[in-house]
Parts: sequence; structure tokens; C-alpha cells
Amino acid sequence: MTEDGEDGPLHHSCEAPGKGDSIANDSSKLKTSIVDVKSTNGHKDDLRLRNTGEGISPYQPRPPLLPRLSKSSKSISLEETVRTRRLRNSQESLSDPAETGSSTDSLKEDETIVAPSGCVLQGTAAVRNEQDPSARPHSAVPAGSPAFRDRGSSLSDYERRPRSQQSDLTVQQWRAAKVRLSPVQPTGPLPALEKSFASATLRAANRIDRDCLDYAMPAREKLGERLHRNLSDSRLLENMGSDSASVNSMRSTYSVLSPIRPQDMRNRSFMEGSVLGSGALLGAEELDRLFPDRRVGIYIATWNMQGEKGLPVNLDDLLLPTDSEFAQDFYVIGVQEGCPDRREWETRLQESLGPYYVMLYAASHGVLYLTVFVRRDLIWFCSEAEHATVTTRIISQIKTKGAVGIAFTFFGTSFLFVTSHFTSGDAKVYERILDYNKIVEALALPKGLPDTNPYRSTPSDVTTRFDQVFWFGDFNFRLDKDRSEVEAIMSSTVGGNMSPLLEHDQLSKEMKEGSIFKGFQEASIHFLPTYKFDIGCDVYDTTSKQRTPSYTDRILFRSRQANDIKTLMYTSCSNIKTSDHRPVIGVFQVKLRPGRDNIPLCAGQFDRSLYLEGIRRRRITREIKTKEAMKNQSSTICTIS
Repeated sequence: MTEDGEDGPLHHSCEAPGKGDSIANDSSKLKTSIVDVKSTNGHKDDLRLRNTGEGISPYQPRPPLLPRLSKSSKSISLEETVRTRRLRNSQESLSDPAETGSSTDSLKEDETIVAPSGCVLQGTAAVRNEQDPSARPHSAVPAGSPAFRDRGSSLSDYERRPRSQQSDLTVQQWRAAKVRLSPVQPTGPLPALEKSFASATLRAANRIDRDCLDYAMPAREKLGERLHRNLSDSRLLENMGSDSASVNSMRSTYSVLSPIRPQDMRNRSFMEGSVLGSGALLGAEELDRLFPDRRVGIYIATWNMQGEKGLPVNLDDLLLPTDSEFAQDFYVIGVQEGCPDRREWETRLQESLGPYYVMLYAASHGVLYLTVFVRRDLIWFCSEAEHATVTTRIISQIKTKGAVGIAFTFFGTSFLFVTSHFTSGDAKVYERILDYNKIVEALALPKGLPDTNPYRSTPSDVTTRFDQVFWFGDFNFRLDKDRSEVEAIMSSTVGGNMSPLLEHDQLSKEMKEGSIFKGFQEASIHFLPTYKFDIGCDVYDTTSKQRTPSYTDRILFRSRQANDIKTLMYTSCSNIKTSDHRPVIGVFQVKLRPGRDNIPLCAGQFDRSLYLEGIRRRRITREIKTKEAMKNQSSTICTIS
């Protein structure tokens, strides 16, 4: 039997191969069952260690476990998964700005958690309430796991992945369960920004202030907003709010001033104080900080006051026109036949311009007044101002006709402002040309200021010794036409086209011929003649002389470099009617260049007493307006008896 038993299998394996295959399959099944039994016994031992509570039988049937992985690809345990998920929820709640609940609350909201192995993890409270009371806490219920179908099958695709990829998928599944709003897209194309966007928000010109804005600042301080009140206007940051990058680049730890590093202060350079030197007061770096487009705004007004003692009640129409969005950096006012009290005139100007401006310099020649105001935070970049006067009368003691000029340097650009009053009379054109020639030769400027370009200066013409020149006043040039013809032309003009009138203008003719104001320009005129009116109305001269309406009041300019001066406004002020002349105003943008620190600076000096008096009057005027408003409100209240 031993031989038969030994030979039998060999014989059957040779003659009946199909039967041998079945035996091999049976043996593989036997091995699989032995492994299952071992795993089941191990599972029972595990249950005995975990379930120590009473009333739980170790032989109670349990759901099959997932196949065990090797040491290199072990999956995260259930407790570790829950702990990791809780930590991620807390981190997401902290990083999500819209999240208001705590990490514990976020765990309670989602009762089911997707485990890395594809199982659905149910919370402890949900299992105890909805499932069998005898069920184990933290039980793993496979969802679509291959273990239900075939215990001997291989691992799923997810379980084959590395640990890093499994965690990424879990995070994606967890985040997909949260509701997230899609970003709002614009319905149309966004408007294009202007090329001068940064410069418009950083330029030195500030908006014309309204009284109500003064009370808005304490309210913003209560909200914790920090207001910087250094030399510059505190509302400068409001104008630059749309350009946060520019504001952040300028702001240091303590103010809006540019930060200075100690290392820069330690360095030494032969370029210090020069045009391109770092840290120079008048250099390119400081100029670009205050004027990114290197253009300064200048407001010029000229007015023949006719010697009236009574000044207008309000000078806002003269200095602050309603059609101007921004106030300018410099205000230069020239007056002919000024009021007897010059100090009162300057005080009224300071009162109208307010605390943001200080009087840089003022000069006079008889009844000719010339006053220069500058923004108070720009006075540090101005040189000492100089003035000179010239009389055109035969007797020098009579100072009703002539000129007065003021010169100074701002950064590296020199300025000359001249106001004059020429000889009057319809036919005295030649005398007016003589007045001009005498002024340009006799006006002794500059005195101590260095010439910025001496190679282009001539000793016989003062206007060639400065970079930018503005000449304005009552030139007394008339229209060479009868009054009836002039009035007929004025009535036929449409849309402010004054070219038919200017064809008969004496000054325009002489400038074209080159006999006067050589190198000067004038902006286009679109306003009616400013001379001669009846006082208090818009009617031209009704006296026996019947003077012809004329453009006697003008503003001219010239520069060493072409296109350095750009005209923004050139018009007359028709609301001031206390004189037979209407004031003429002009707004200009002037090109600036960096300069050297070797010029004599004004060191911030200005007329402080005039400044304080002007501010005091502003307060008094405001109190009077407030009392009048309260009185008007009380008078409108009616009583019912």
C-alpha cells in the first residue's frame, strides 16, 4: 500500500492532469482558510483586549476588517485619523476669514468623515443613538471595500498610493463637502487708469477745502484712524488713498515722510548738495517726492482797483473760483491803483487763502502792490526773495505808473513776477512801448541770487535772466475801433470767439511786430473786454467820454525752455464790480528742475503776524455766519396759540 499510495499520485499526475489541477486548487483554498482562521483568531484576541466592558460577548459576529498592510504602507489608525482631522478643521477655521465657529463646532456640523482608506467614519454620538447599542465605538464600516466581495483580493488603487497622495485626496474630499461661493466677475471691462494716476494723487496741489471737512477728522480719530499732521496737509493721505502703493512707499514708521536709514547717513559723497546728490534739499530726489511730474501750479491775478477804499466783501471769487478743482501751490496777486491801506489788503488775502498758505514776500511801488503766497509746506524749498521797482514818470516821486518785480528760486528754477501800469490814453502806443523798454532795462534783478543759466542772459533785458517770467498788469492797450463798431462785434460773437475783436487790439499788433514783450506769449482770450465798466454793474462806460471797451488787463509769460509753461485757465472775474476794471486771472503749470543747495534759502521765514491776523478773522467770520444761520432758523419757527 505504501508503494501504491506513493505511486498513485505520480501515476495520476501523469495520466490525469485535470484532476491534479483540482487538487492544487483545493490545497490553495486550504491555505487561504488557514490564514483566515489565524487572522480571525488574532482579531478575537484583539477584541478581548479592546472590549473589556460587561455584557459584550467576544464571539459576537463583527464586520470583517480591512486586509492588513505591510509595515511600509500601513494606513493611519482610526484615532490618529480623527485627531488629524480635528487639527485640520481647527486650522481651516483659523485661516478662513468667514469662519465664525470653533474647531469643535465644525466637527459637530459634519457627522461623517471620509477616512483615507475609503471608509465612512461615524461620530460616537451618532453610532450610539442610531446603531445597535452593543456596537463598538469608532467602528470602521467599509463603503464599497473589496473585502466584502473577496477577502483574498489585492489592495485597492487608493491603498496602493503613497501616504502623501492619500492625505491630499482626503483633504480634497473634506474641502469639497464645504460650500464655497464662486468669485464675482465684472460684467464689463474695467475703466482704464490715467497715465498720471500716481502723480495726480501725490502732487502738491490740494483740494479746495470745505468747512465741513474740518469736523470729519475728529470722527475718524475716534475710529482709530491715524492722522498725520506734519508740515503737509493732513488731508493729503485722503487724496492718495486710491494709490496705496505710493502711500506705503512714502510712509515711514512715524509719519508720511520718507524713511532715512542710518547707513545712508554714514556715507560720504562728493555729490552731496549737488543736483543729483542723494539727500540734497533741492535735489532731484526731493523734487520727485513732492512733484512726481515736476510741475508746480501757479495762480496769477491782476486787478486795477481804481483806488477804492472799500474792498469787496468776499475775495473768494478772485482767488478761489468755483470751477477749479484744486488750489494751486503759489498765489501771485498784482494790483494797480490799490487801496490806501495796503496792510488791510494783504490781510484780506491771507484770510481768504486760509491757514494752508503763508505770505512769502510782498513789495509795493506807490499804489502798485505785488504779493506772493506759497503753500506753507513748500516754503522750505524757496530761496530768499528779492524785489525791485521802476517808475516810468518824469518825476520819480510820483509813483502811479511803473513796475514792481519779485524774484526768487524754487528748487532749481528761477522765477520773476512783474506787475506794471503803463501810460493811459487811446493813442499813446509809443509811450507804452517806452515804458516797457525802461522797465526791462532798469529793473535790477537778481541781486544776490545766482543766475541759473548765465550763458542765456543779457544785461539789457531783465526777463532773460530768469527761467520763468510772468508779466501782468494794466498795460492800457486799447482797441483801435469806434465804440459802436466794437459793441457790434461783441454782440455778434458766438461761443466766446473773440478773434474779431483781437484783430484791432494794439498789444497783439505790437507783439507780432516784435516791438514789445519780445519772447512773451499769451493764452487765448475767450472773455469780454475788462475795461471800462460803470461801478457796480456790467454796463460799459456811460459817462460823457464813452470810452471804448478794451483788453487793458493782461497776463503774459515767457520761459527759457520751450513748453515749460502750460496754461490751464485764462479768464476774467465778472463777480467783482467795485472798480471800473474787471480782474483777470490765470492758472498755469510750470516745469521745475532740481537745484543746488548753495543758494540763499528763506529758511521758512514768512510774515507771521499777518498769518495770525488772517486766521483770527477767519474764525470771527465763521462765528458770525454761524450766529446768522441760527438766527434765521429761529425766525422760521412759528408758534400756534
